[in-house]
Amino acid sequence: MSRQLAQSARKRFGQNFLVDGRVIDAIVASINSSPNDSVVEIGPGHGAITSGLYSSGCDLTLIELDRDLVPNLLASFVSKSPNRCRLINQDALTVDFGRLGTQLRIVGNLPYNIGTPLLFRLLENVGQIKDIHVMLQKEVVNRIAAAPGNSAYGRLSVMIQATSSVKPLFDVSPESFTPAPKVESCVIRIIPNMSKRIRIQCMDTLTDLVRQSFGQRRKTLRNNLKGIISLEEFDYLEINPQGRPEQLSVDTYIELGNYIARQRGTV
Repeated sequence: MSRQLAQSARKRFGQNFLVDGRVIDAIVASINSSPNDSVVEIGPGHGAITSGLYSSGCDLTLIELDRDLVPNLLASFVSKSPNRCRLINQDALTVDFGRLGTQLRIVGNLPYNIGTPLLFRLLENVGQIKDIHVMLQKEVVNRIAAAPGNSAYGRLSVMIQATSSVKPLFDVSPESFTPAPKVESCVIRIIPNMSKRIRIQCMDTLTDLVRQSFGQRRKTLRNNLKGIISLEEFDYLEINPQGRPEQLSVDTYIELGNYIARQRGTV
């Protein structure tokens, strides 16, 4: 069976099918879905995680791009409970998650090539998402959860932690997949928080600020933000212009972004 799954995996979709029963059970237990939940699974593949979600009685939306996998998903889940299970044959990066409901619980063993852009897209709908449980490359999870001063701390850390709380749950070895990827994976829980989101006065300004700050990590904030923040403003804001971008906390980036937005009149 594993050999058949490996042969069916498509490289262009970044497919690595989860086959380790213990890991599958651990993921389903971490999600702990119930009939009251609206769950969206991205990339269900052959239904390894889907089975546990379906058995919980939750309302279930499956998003699968690979047309070859659709018939099995339709037969195994959708046709059995069409009132509470549906399938979208579409690239998850093009799906309008805002139209799928409220209090959504997002689940997925995400292809490594779309993990980061998909998380940013999901968090555009922070007010409609209850939580996110996804498997990503371990290096990416480390970057998401990194604290200031850590070498992994960067744009991804700031932008996701600015709107959400994050918690890495457990590592997953390459042997848990077929075909086996060349890297370690990790399951992470992300819980969007509106009280955090409303502190950000202009998301576009914060996004530009963080991108510019980490554009050249080895340079100082003064060099990276030249033309955006003057030395006098650094002094007024009590930020060391000779500091490195990884030394500023998420809260400081939010405060700095809000200051810039007010100065530009974008709020």
